[in-house]
Amino acid sequence: MTDLALVSSLARAATHPDPAFPRFHPRPAQGWINDPNGVSYIDGKYHVFFQYNPDSARHRLIQWGHVSSADLVQWEEHPVALVPQAGGPDSAGCWTGVVTLDDGVPTAAYSGVQDHGGHSQVVIARGSSDLVSWNQDGHVAASMPTDPMVTAVRDPFIFRFNGARYAVQGAGLADGRAALLLYSVEDLEHWEYKGIWLTSSDPVAAMHAPAEIWECPQLVEVPVAGGGSTWVMMFSLWLSGDDHEHANGVGHLIGSLSADPETGLPVFTAATGGKSDLGRDFYAPQIVQLAYSSPAATSAASSAAAFASALMWGWANEGPGRDGRRGRTQEEIDDAGWSGVLTHPRLLSVADGALVVAPVPEVSAYRGAAVASDASGSVDVPAFAEVGVTGSGPVSLRLGSGADEQPVYSGAVAAGEELRIFIDASLVEVYRSGSVATTLRAYPLAGEAWTLDLPAGATADVWKLTLPR
Repeated sequence: MTDLALVSSLARAATHPDPAFPRFHPRPAQGWINDPNGVSYIDGKYHVFFQYNPDSARHRLIQWGHVSSADLVQWEEHPVALVPQAGGPDSAGCWTGVVTLDDGVPTAAYSGVQDHGGHSQVVIARGSSDLVSWNQDGHVAASMPTDPMVTAVRDPFIFRFNGARYAVQGAGLADGRAALLLYSVEDLEHWEYKGIWLTSSDPVAAMHAPAEIWECPQLVEVPVAGGGSTWVMMFSLWLSGDDHEHANGVGHLIGSLSADPETGLPVFTAATGGKSDLGRDFYAPQIVQLAYSSPAATSAASSAAAFASALMWGWANEGPGRDGRRGRTQEEIDDAGWSGVLTHPRLLSVADGALVVAPVPEVSAYRGAAVASDASGSVDVPAFAEVGVTGSGPVSLRLGSGADEQPVYSGAVAAGEELRIFIDASLVEVYRSGSVATTLRAYPLAGEAWTLDLPAGATADVWKLTLPR
């Protein structure tokens, strides 16, 4: 196993030999990564952990990698945080979970699996004040429920309501429904199971979150445009046979939390929902609840978003090739020695009853020299770029030309809206004002260039991305 040195993740990425390796999204230079885990903001630093196999570009021997940042721009890599313990409840992997403060002590609560193919349990580990060193003593806070209806459980998420601490886990039921399980967590080391909380037979959930297992459940309070707040519940929609294809992607429900008049336990009532990302290469997001105020939010548009109280990261897997995009085979991934990218951090809010996802204002720090201003028609775009599009009509992004041309993104911009497109080697993130994002992977061949095609009346500003000094 190779531990990560305390170095700038983005500075090292700039010299990576693979031209498809992202330079502006922190990750180790080698190995497999997937779900963001333990996303937290403690003592002035953002910490993002992630499922990690440092020894190959394959989904096995899962540990927790770790990066941190004080400003969401410069990222530092840290040594591996959590490692499977021989003979322990996590001997077959330290899977998805969260990090929270428990009486001031950074504490991870994660899915541990003892044998491959076995059920997961909630395992607790305690961290140092800087979250770099961890004590794994194998303490199990919650085991598989004895309810025979519950056939699969995973991915704990902790939230607070009415001054009390609760947790949910994603689950699958014997009758094929997906479900959330609810726990009372007065003592973080001993979770009290409260039963099946919500299932995919809920009419709103059935429409917006169909799945056999709800993975990576999230529940956070986000601001509503015009004032107030609402609750957003998010799930990764697992289907048998997915094998990292994730055809159903990620869905969310928007609703309210109230106290049950008899038990006092929280009750979630869904009002509406939708897709949380419109791309096929986005899965397993994690959201951190916080009171967020960005010093970079200076424009009118970003100032409104700066009051958002939830930040989200997602996993962009290596694309197998979809919708005319060229993918990478497993052999090509093995040769490259790395797999998986985390998205930019994203602000969540709700407007007109719909989820709005925007990049944090801080990522504007990556803007370098402007390479085009008010450009129209077909616009050449660098391999590392930010693009802002205004106007109205259909917009498309493609790679290459002629017989080898790949369509990568197509969408529309309406009058008064803006598209912000980030290209980081093989990762494309598209943000449309007032909507959710679209996350895609595409792999340029040597000599291939990116081209943005605009309708009459639409224009684009293009910046080359550079690392701030």
